[in-house]
Amino acid sequence: MTKTQDALLFQFYAKNDGVRITDLHQGIVWGTQTEETRQDERLINRFDYDGDYGTVLNRFLMQAAVDHPLTVHGSGGQTRAFIHIQDTVRCIELALKNAPKQGERVKILNQMTESHRVRDLARMIAEMTGAEIANVPNPRQEADENELVVANDQFRDLGLKPITLAQGLLDEVTDVARRYADRADLSKVPCVSHWNAAREQAARDQTGARVTRLETRQAS
Repeated sequence: MTKTQDALLFQFYAKNDGVRITDLHQGIVWGTQTEETRQDERLINRFDYDGDYGTVLNRFLMQAAVDHPLTVHGSGGQTRAFIHIQDTVRCIELALKNAPKQGERVKILNQMTESHRVRDLARMIAEMTGAEIANVPNPRQEADENELVVANDQFRDLGLKPITLAQGLLDEVTDVARRYADRADLSKVPCVSHWNAAREQAARDQTGARVTRLETRQAS
């Protein structure tokens, strides 16, 4: 609702008051280092990996670093858009330098560089690190499979040369996740917040079934 309301207000102020507005549609930011932060360890950015508030990519990277299965919610068919932190800064710079003229419509730019299904992302990291993949109940109320049709041609036309996941993921695994793996709190890895009671019950049912199968195998 807030995003929709923002878009309506942007249109109003651009048309009524002549405000020059650029609306950046942000993808999931990945990467913890920039050229500046590499100068001192204390400048490294946050790395949120917990199941409730961390990004799916950071969660996978930390899980791989501590030999924990990569927890794919549901089928993993959800498509997400991604952008490296350095490209995020570059996109803001490009947007500021190419702002709309007064009286023009709101300029909408997709601040992302690539999109992947969650299961494909997990497979990519598993191939790099040797981690296992585990499908768990999805705590979110969303479709098991979805398409995300998004393009960033405008930013590319303005000169953006993006850093791809294939180029930078291994650095994230080795330079951040594995380097600070001893600080990881594994109790934060599982998602404990569910979007509704039905999702919570499904998680309990699957956990109970898994425990029953384990006890059966142990008894035999």
